[in-house]
Amino acid sequence: MGITKTEGFSTKTNQMAEALKVLGHPARLSIIQMLAKSTDCVGNEFVAQLPLAQPTISRHLAELKRVDLIQGSIAGNNISYCINPKKWNLIREFLHEISQEIESKKDCY
Repeated sequence: MGITKTEGFSTKTNQMAEALKVLGHPARLSIIQMLAKSTDCVGNEFVAQLPLAQPTISRHLAELKRVDLIQGSIAGNNISYCINPKKWNLIREFLHEISQEIESKKDCY
């Protein structure tokens, strides 16, 4: 497997690419969907609702945390997760900018 060239691209573009790449897995998208529907979610709830083993879910949660898409807080033996609204807004704004550019060029399609 080759190395992805990231030099020459803006920091923002590289950060968005990394976040979108992490979102490119069905388990991670399912975790985001679950978190979007609730105020917080304990790690054990993911195990009950996803067709994956706990260690696999933990790896997916770690990837989402690595790119700052989710945040976790420890309460006793449980970890509650939530979506990081700042990061999510950055992604939404980035995609919105691209969408606006596409919409402005309707005559090209």
